[in-house]
Amino acid sequence: MELNAQIIKKNGKNEFVVLPYDEFQKMQEELASYEDLRCLREAKIAERDAPTIGIAELKKITSGRISKSSLPRKLGG
Repeated sequence: MELNAQIIKKNGKNEFVVLPYDEFQKMQEELASYEDLRCLREAKIAERDAPTIGIAELKKITSGRISKSSLPRKLGG
């Protein structure tokens, strides 16, 4: 992403940055996407050992053909 930033100095040091509004919005969207990706990766790590079921089992559960008690349980739970 290329930014057309204007840097404003105060006492000879960089103090502020001024961006065109559309670039500011794009930067916010990119940061939000990055945050979403980071949260997804954390969730995947946290749930790495969670029991899973296949789509066929899910369809049976939602149609009422299997009881929830026959689902896999987390160890120690």
